[in-house]
Amino acid sequence: MTDQRRILGLSSPVKFTLVGMLGFAIQLLMIQVFTALTSNYLMATAVAVELTVLHNFVWHERFTWRERVATGVGGKLRRLVRFHVSNGATSIAGNLFLMRLLVGGIRLHVLPANLLSVTACALANFLASDRWVFTRGVEK
Repeated sequence: MTDQRRILGLSSPVKFTLVGMLGFAIQLLMIQVFTALTSNYLMATAVAVELTVLHNFVWHERFTWRERVATGVGGKLRRLVRFHVSNGATSIAGNLFLMRLLVGGIRLHVLPANLLSVTACALANFLASDRWVFTRGVEK
């Protein structure tokens, strides 16, 4: 393999998808737990998405774009802020909007509605991560 930095020979989009699938499983579990604790599916969605955003950031930093090193606390903090501004905002706003539409509007069950919502946000999240959050080269 010519690019030794590619883990397991997987491209960034494939690794992004794998991390996203694991995050999505966590999100589904959390949304199930939080909707069991409260009848407020929108609050449950927001909390589940935030936990998933934090999970995904850690895995993207260490797995998906591990060759794009951010140095120091400042570099990592800048990335976390960018990740929240892009992926977090897209995921939370997109999920809340779509969940309101799918569950509140057309009465779809919360879990398939969440699957549709996450899928709709995935491409925008990948592009923002690849082009803005986990930029090429060393950040300081």
